[in-house]
Amino acid sequence: MTVRADHVSGLAFIGIGALIIALSGDLSFGSLSFPGSGFMPTILASLLMMLGAALMLRARESEPVSLIRWEDLRHAGPVIATCALATVAYRQLGFVITFTATMLALLLLVERRNVLPALLYSVFVTAFTFVVFHFVLKAPLPTGRLGF
Repeated sequence: MTVRADHVSGLAFIGIGALIIALSGDLSFGSLSFPGSGFMPTILASLLMMLGAALMLRARESEPVSLIRWEDLRHAGPVIATCALATVAYRQLGFVITFTATMLALLLLVERRNVLPALLYSVFVTAFTFVVFHFVLKAPLPTGRLGF
């Protein structure tokens, strides 16, 4: 049997879904009429696992793993590393600083944009997102140690 790209990705999606369900096991599932905090992660992880299985079933349509070219890793690697660093720093630095710094890093280091437009764009998108989540959706955002 030839291992194909969709075999690997489907298995990865199933594994990620199982990990999410395992990590959200402490959260209350609730009921359909009154869902708990674990309801949405469990539903989404289950859907991710089902779609991963469907991807594996149709894997014969994808190319073999041995033929995949990895030159995009030079672009994807820094994006993944930046997002992982932002995930670690999110609670310590808060939403505003982390989101602005992440967007700025992606625009400057990965996309190689000019400093001033990248800074203005990062600040505008962060401010817009903060207004939507804080005032419109009334969703609490982490403030971090600096208070914002």
